[in-house]
Amino acid sequence: MNEARIDLAHAVALGSIDDEEHTAVQEVLDGEDPALRAEFMTEVKQTKEVLAALAEAMAAQPPAALRARLLAAIAAEQPPVAS
Repeated sequence: MNEARIDLAHAVALGSIDDEEHTAVQEVLDGEDPALRAEFMTEVKQTKEVLAALAEAMAAQPPAALRARLLAAIAAEQPPVAS
């Protein structure tokens, strides 16, 4: 698979393709070469797995006071409830 298709597979994995790239993806998936299609889908799958692992490794607990601050900010923007 060439570098352009690898980049396209990465864009698919990130969910960041535009109309032109969508057409290119359809050409790969609808193409007559099953090996190319399988290689493309494997690249997408592996990229998603790496991104998920990276997100998990980089995840951090938010500060304890964040929930209270967010709820207070939301409450401050809410109109009063009619009784």
